[in-house]
Amino acid sequence: MAQAGGCVCDGIRYTIEGEPVAKALCHCKDCRKISGSTYSTNGVYPSSGFKVTKGEAKTHSTKGDSGNTITSYFCPDCGSTMWRDGGAFPGMVIVKLGTLDDPKALENLKPVRELYASGRVSWVSALEGAEQKDKM
Repeated sequence: MAQAGGCVCDGIRYTIEGEPVAKALCHCKDCRKISGSTYSTNGVYPSSGFKVTKGEAKTHSTKGDSGNTITSYFCPDCGSTMWRDGGAFPGMVIVKLGTLDDPKALENLKPVRELYASGRVSWVSALEGAEQKDKM
């Protein structure tokens, strides 16, 4: 099933085909900063099914705690981060699920694991039934 998404100002648009190979909440520092929240909600998809349909994202790359580079793709106008990729995920794209257009599609994308769970803020509960991991 194809899904569409984009940034807040609609300057960047994308489509993604297929189902994610992984779904996770992440509590790491980068994900908190990128999302502007206490965690981010991510779907990992094969990059072969991901296509930018409008605009050109800016990038920012950092080194993860694994030593691999991870690159964030964001709108140069509104600043929304929409996806990431990197050496730890060859051939994959990490889509920020909150950037998908259809909120009903999110019902079928419930995360099955939490990453960097030890970094979860005390007032956020663990996601029921999700595997808890302290690293990637």
